[in-house]
Amino acid sequence: QLQLVESGGGLAQPGGSLRLSCAVSGFSLGYYVIGWFRQAPGKEREGVSCISGSDGTTHYADSVKGRFTISRDSARNTVYLRMNSLKPEDTAVYYCHALGVRGRGTQVTVSS
Repeated sequence: QLQLVESGGGLAQPGGSLRLSCAVSGFSLGYYVIGWFRQAPGKEREGVSCISGSDGTTHYADSVKGRFTISRDSARNTVYLRMNSLKPEDTAVYYCHALGVRGRGTQVTVSS
């Protein structure tokens, strides 16, 4: 059964950093694209980043380019999202998703 579990969210100050993790079970990272999207109250869902399982190609939304880095650890079957230079507008629930399935999300709040 495909399952994705996010962790690592929390409260960060503007300019701070957080690293989100997405632990995957039920399939191997090496075959599929896995992505992160976020949902803030009153805003549309926004795709943040994704990584290809086959060759590691990455893509980023313009709003996070240069600040966020997606990576994967095939041995741990886990995908990470390193978020630096956080801004208040990054506040949202962050979800990882693959094959039409998403996790329950992890809350990220950026505030002083």
